[in-house]
Amino acid sequence: MAELISREGNKVQFRVAVPAAEVNRAYEQVWAGLARDVRVPGFRPGKAPRKVLEGRVGKGYVENEVRDRLLQAHYPQAVRELKLSLVDAQIEPGSLTSGQGFDFTVRGETYPEVTLGDWRGAQLTAAAPAITDEVLERTLADLQERNATFQTVERPIEATDQVTIEELGEEGGSYPVYLDVAEPHVRDALIGKNVGDEVEITVPAHQHGDHEHPAHTVRVRVQGVQTKQLQELNDEFAKSLNFDGLDRLRTELRAELERRARQEGDAARREEFINHLVDGMQADIPQALLDRRREAMLEEIRDDLGRQGVKWGEYEGFMQEQGKLDEFMADLAKNAESRVKRDLALEKLAENLGVRVSDAEFNQTMNSLAQANSLTPQQLQSQLGPEGLNSYYISLTREKALQQALTQLGGAGQAQVGGQETAEGSVTSDGEAAADGTTTEPSISAQQAEAASEQTGGESGNAAPAQPEEQAGEQPQEQRGE
Repeated sequence: MAELISREGNKVQFRVAVPAAEVNRAYEQVWAGLARDVRVPGFRPGKAPRKVLEGRVGKGYVENEVRDRLLQAHYPQAVRELKLSLVDAQIEPGSLTSGQGFDFTVRGETYPEVTLGDWRGAQLTAAAPAITDEVLERTLADLQERNATFQTVERPIEATDQVTIEELGEEGGSYPVYLDVAEPHVRDALIGKNVGDEVEITVPAHQHGDHEHPAHTVRVRVQGVQTKQLQELNDEFAKSLNFDGLDRLRTELRAELERRARQEGDAARREEFINHLVDGMQADIPQALLDRRREAMLEEIRDDLGRQGVKWGEYEGFMQEQGKLDEFMADLAKNAESRVKRDLALEKLAENLGVRVSDAEFNQTMNSLAQANSLTPQQLQSQLGPEGLNSYYISLTREKALQQALTQLGGAGQAQVGGQETAEGSVTSDGEAAADGTTTEPSISAQQAEAASEQTGGESGNAAPAQPEEQAGEQPQEQRGE
């Protein structure tokens, strides 16, 4: 049971009382987990006395586990019961004893008062790209390019060839160059040359990453020339991609293009609507809230750099040397403000619509999230902690409100609380299956889906072929707070 103690401005304090029965249940669950997981020599699994188990894990372990379990369950529940939207909170747990009730006190800050404009009159103009016959043909042509083969020829180099060159010098090496996508200075230097020719490629001054490279010359030797062979667009080509024939390939490819176009249109409408909400919103946002979000984003960047083996201090110093640190921090602050405004607008939207995520919906998404990350629901709850669980609940509420508002406006909100597709920071699981779990038709492959994504404006996963001017050892690209 949650009891509001005080509320002054955006400062709030409340107390939560947990019945003794709930405390006993949590103790039993922790002891059951220890009996299952802790192996004690001389005892069969699950048969070791609790005193022996306590000696193995430490005196305070059981109490800490029970306290964490109770906080994870009752803190988010209390926040929902009191209808609070907390920016952050400090939890002060009371004493914990088996057979007795447990209580804890929470001091926190709520989000500022927010007023939204008349979003119900919003006229959303974003739409899915049209999948015309021309788009379909371009996609098929792209598939031909991706499945092209190369045959060695003995003739001068032509504009669409793949050329293997050896870079001469101490740091030389061999690599292929695809002339149809090569830089002009590389293509112009190689066209007309033959195997065995040594060629000087003049690389103009350019910027690569955060480095300025002066003009220089690279000397290479032509090692091989291969001509591109496109497969004819017919049934045989379709069968090479595991389709019955060209008609089936066209049908499946058009369906994939249309699916991705719908996704793109839905995402554009969502973004347009959120921008409309933010533009019409009135709120006095405390600087502390903006600073807190900026610091959280900066910590994410530090962690990301650390996973790449880059220390933040070194990267910060590098940006300082390049004169880009101030720009980086300004961008970070701007993005933090944008995120805070979006969160506030969606939170108020959920409040205005009276949106709530039921316990069943929340538990379903938690179970799906845990399964997607190869965790048990309890392990996931432990990792997120009380505040993390509350933040996740809030993100689901915002998403459900956004979907409901878009539906009212006539938009097809793709997000589904408790379903497969979510957004705004939630985690999804991919894949669709037939009701009976079988597959009767070949599906679009990753390569074909990539081609479809490019034709509908998505990002390609292709990396550009290596060029003579590319250098190793570049510093990481400057990270933004997006």
